[in-house]
Amino acid sequence: MSSNNPKILLVKLSSLGDVLHNLPLVWDLRAKLPEAQIDWIVEEGYVGLLEPLRSREGFRGIDRIIPIAFRRWKHSLGYESLQEFLAAKKQLRQCTYDVVIETQGLLKSALVCTLAKKSPKAIVAGLDNATEYSGYEPLARSFYNHCVQVPKRSHAVDRSRVVMSSALGWPLIHRTVNPPRFYPEEFTSQLGMTEASVQKNRFQLPYILCFHSTARAAKLWSLDHWAVLGRALSAKGYQLVFPWGNASEKKRSEELALQIAGALVPDAFSIQEAFSIIAGASLTIGVDTGLTHLAAVLGRPTVEIYCDSPKWKTEGYWSERIRNLGDRQEPPDSQEVLDAALTVLDQARLNAAGN
Repeated sequence: MSSNNPKILLVKLSSLGDVLHNLPLVWDLRAKLPEAQIDWIVEEGYVGLLEPLRSREGFRGIDRIIPIAFRRWKHSLGYESLQEFLAAKKQLRQCTYDVVIETQGLLKSALVCTLAKKSPKAIVAGLDNATEYSGYEPLARSFYNHCVQVPKRSHAVDRSRVVMSSALGWPLIHRTVNPPRFYPEEFTSQLGMTEASVQKNRFQLPYILCFHSTARAAKLWSLDHWAVLGRALSAKGYQLVFPWGNASEKKRSEELALQIAGALVPDAFSIQEAFSIIAGASLTIGVDTGLTHLAAVLGRPTVEIYCDSPKWKTEGYWSERIRNLGDRQEPPDSQEVLDAALTVLDQARLNAAGN
């Protein structure tokens, strides 16, 4: 890359965990190209994940966040959705991009690459091959002019970094030398439960968040394990909180709360509210799902439970506050999770006392 201020478009549309694991690219790019323009196109529901990285006075992060609504449009095709699509296309063509980095490998993401306005010698980089246990549509690579071979067994953060490094002709970024960064410290240091959130949801300090639900049933940890774990932690003075995202998840939360003294099923909360709710928790315990990963990328005490997905794909490897348990078809038992939870809680107390 000859220019010190190229115009770069990041294409990572969804889902929650995938967007989070793509965030380090912004920091990697800024470290070497501080004057570059960096835009990101993302599904409208995940704009809130990117807002803390939006450029502002004294901070340079993402210059433009471009929302798109493929998920909603596929359920409501009509004049209004067409107008919204054309508006998103117009935003993509307000800037002439020198580099387009697409790290999802899906046709809808590749479509975005074609819609963007590009300079004559623009690099459009994307995956040349599938990686294990990740979605990939081989036709997508026909829309790139720079196809990147990535290791088939590749952590989500590392995979994105491989594509970016290859697109810009940089040496591969090693995780041990340059651990990934996610959110600005000025943002994470100010997070905390607001009084309104406490009153709305009846949280009692100290509390532990339990993200027990996820879209794929095979990734769930058994209700019996959650109940045993919850009772043990409740007996140590913690309020167990069981969030939910839909009616079936709420029912599951209510079933668990009935078995654990003082447990709480909170009101539904948005991604923006999730930042402060997670930051206010003594600990987050969760299965392989987006909100668990949010706790990990915020650097909060976290125990990640893997039941039917490989641990190496999304485990939080960047902080000693994170414990990753289980693996594909090897879920941990309740005692393993309890031991990890108590270890992380004790470590957090010691760190707090030291400060």
